Amino acid sequence: MDSEAQEPVLVTNARGASPFVILCDHASNRIPERYGDLGLTATERLSHIAWDPGALAVSRELSGLLDAPLVESTVSRLIIDCNRALDAPDLIWTLSERTRIAANEDLSAEERDFRIASYHRPYHGAIDVLLEARRHAGRETVVVCLHSFTPVYHGKPRPWPIGLIHGRDQRFTRRLRDALAAERPDLNIGWNEPYAALNGVTLTLEKHGDGRGLEATMIEIRNDEILAPDGVSEWAHLLARCLERARQAR
Repeated sequence: MDSEAQEPVLVTNARGASPFVILCDHASNRIPERYGDLGLTATERLSHIAWDPGALAVSRELSGLLDAPLVESTVSRLIIDCNRALDAPDLIWTLSERTRIAANEDLSAEERDFRIASYHRPYHGAIDVLLEARRHAGRETVVVCLHSFTPVYHGKPRPWPIGLIHGRDQRFTRRLRDALAAERPDLNIGWNEPYAALNGVTLTLEKHGDGRGLEATMIEIRNDEILAPDGVSEWAHLLARCLERARQAR
């Protein structure tokens, strides 16, 4: 498919029976054809600066295990970061860790508005439509935002295989942490690691979770854990069990 013709957002299993709704902001490293390669190498375009490796694979398996709806962005965060507010300085990245994205420097207001209208707004609009339909149907909803992170950042190792991030309401995230710890007492669970709301990384969580008065959590899995099918399956099954236990522990 011509990458220009691909929809900016994909919703699967919208009628799933689960109370959980899975959102994957950084599911894809797709760069629409109009932008070429952004001046980046193939290795850079496959790396974490372009997307969250493994996050979509876990999201899809988790969706199947739970019978949960899944909403995924189909465009690289190098074009626009769907998990950033419209006034955030890193809405359109010009430097990611040590990689300069020169093609994103000095963008015109027209180009910035085009990216918002073409990629950012449709993603959040699709989430709004799904959640509003569930509200009208009187359905219970728990929002789960799924991401991955790099094992090393700026030369510093990150020891947590998984991190949990909460928005304004911590309660569901705390119950999920308790469920994970009960099943895997040896698991090093990062709390608001490797990021927290203060880092400006919780737009989707807060807009569609807290903003609607819904229970919600953000899950970050270290990407070396989920680059192979066995790891994807192990984490998806663990999360499916623990998310349900957290829900039942109210």
